[in-house]
Amino acid sequence: MLQAFLNIFKIPDLRNKLLFTLGMLVIYRIGFWVPLPGVNQSELAEYFKSAQESGSAAANMAQFISIFTGGALGQSTLFGLGILPYISAAIIFQLLATVLDPLKNLQKEGPAGRQKIQEYTRYATFGLCLIQSIFYLQFFMRQNLVYAGYESSITYWSCGILGMTTGTMFLMWLGEQIDKYGIGNGASLIITAGIIARMPTAVGWVIQNFDMTAGGSAAKTMDPMKVIFLAAAFIFVVAGTVLITQGQRRIPVQQAKHTRGRRVYGGQRSYLPLRVNHGGVMPIIFASSLMMIPTMLFPWLQSIGTANEWVWWESFFRFLSAELAMSGYNYLHVLVYVALIYFFAYFWTSVQFQPHEMAEQLRDHGSFIPGLRPGPRTADYLERVMERITYVGGGFLALIAVVPTIISGAFGIPFFVSSFLGGTGLLITVSVALDFVQRIEANLLMRNYKGFLSGGESGGTGGAGPRIRGSRG
Repeated sequence: MLQAFLNIFKIPDLRNKLLFTLGMLVIYRIGFWVPLPGVNQSELAEYFKSAQESGSAAANMAQFISIFTGGALGQSTLFGLGILPYISAAIIFQLLATVLDPLKNLQKEGPAGRQKIQEYTRYATFGLCLIQSIFYLQFFMRQNLVYAGYESSITYWSCGILGMTTGTMFLMWLGEQIDKYGIGNGASLIITAGIIARMPTAVGWVIQNFDMTAGGSAAKTMDPMKVIFLAAAFIFVVAGTVLITQGQRRIPVQQAKHTRGRRVYGGQRSYLPLRVNHGGVMPIIFASSLMMIPTMLFPWLQSIGTANEWVWWESFFRFLSAELAMSGYNYLHVLVYVALIYFFAYFWTSVQFQPHEMAEQLRDHGSFIPGLRPGPRTADYLERVMERITYVGGGFLALIAVVPTIISGAFGIPFFVSSFLGGTGLLITVSVALDFVQRIEANLLMRNYKGFLSGGESGGTGGAGPRIRGSRG
């Protein structure tokens, strides 16, 4: 592996791409510390710290958003919105492209159509930034987190909206520059950088609360057995995430033979890879977003019942507020969360996976699945197989999603520590890391160097690429 890492710097083009990507990520982390004017940073940090200890709905929402912002919302920086508006806009247009004919036609136009959709996505990102920045600034003002004299002032609103909107648009530009001149997916790398930046805080909390005596103490709750279990669970979950992310169901495909003159073409056998986790991290994102609504809506409805002395109303929504809260062993929360993950896993698969179009493409290219007639029967078979493997993939996503909550309640550790044992952040980090390594691997192999998976050097020719001559039979 060390030799493969050294091989990266032997290739000028790959070395420049890697250094450019790292430079863009450094710029992102520098901008992370630029605060918004008018917001009391110390009061804001104290507010989110107390909310995190109480496990309130605001803390749960902040923890979910911090996955995409790197925790910048708790610090009220220029990058406080992160790249979440851009991701939301991209998801919206990706879904609309499956139901609106104009967007479908744009996608069929190739690079020009996709560039037009990308332009629409930028405009939608700008609009979402304006809306979300207004909500956040209003939230800061209602919680008395703004310095005296700045409340409801034009300076506070103009600088806040302009700063947060510009920060997100700048992050979007950074991601596009990484896509164009760097290596890897820019937006995904920015999100991953924010997630990894939170890991030292989690490790520091474990070290600070570690006690060598069995069972810990009143002040320090982490004993050696808990630490060993957390480390083993982290390794196991990461290994399982890699396995299920790379897992495929390979459908054999046979190419029809064509006779031209005295020669026979075709007849090769290949396979059609169907991903087990076809939806990726999107089902967890959608399910987590919806689960935040009851945690904020039901306490408000409970307060209405309290104010009007409606005993049955207050008792009903108090029960729902307690059982749907993301803490401890709330079985109702876990059941609803798992049901939503399964629903969105099938929903996202049905949106992205089109068996009828895939069957038509196989037929047009003269290929078929052995034992099945091309056309509707092939489409039905692909749809049936996808439904079965989606059930397995949805079960894995549900397991990964509820592991942090269960461990947090069982061991009494904060959610930001247990979140590295599963959930959205871990899936994003593992998926992006695999994609990043595979891109570097492809660049190394293309220039006749062995990569991280095989190790060592195979007589590469540096940046000039391989000089291999084939022989004619």
